[in-house]
Amino acid sequence: MEEYMLPCMSKKLFGIECLGCGTQRALFLLMEGKFVEAFKMYPPIYTLILLFLFIFLHLIDKTRNYTRIVISFAILNLIVMIVSYVIKIYF
Repeated sequence: MEEYMLPCMSKKLFGIECLGCGTQRALFLLMEGKFVEAFKMYPPIYTLILLFLFIFLHLIDKTRNYTRIVISFAILNLIVMIVSYVIKIYF
């Protein structure tokens, strides 16, 4: 399955990993049931899944307003992405 994954263009062109590097591999590990390994590969994977779940609910369920939840998870996900990126680069 890994031979079909898309390469990171930032890493390929500039030699620097982007904030999303590891997402595909983490999703693949989740599909295999390797939850801890997926978190180690890309820590924001779980907040990203929750964000997309609430975006999906926001688009499907028009009777409820999920805007605050979506914005909250987007901010949380961005914070986790930045912190994990800084830790990966400097530690």
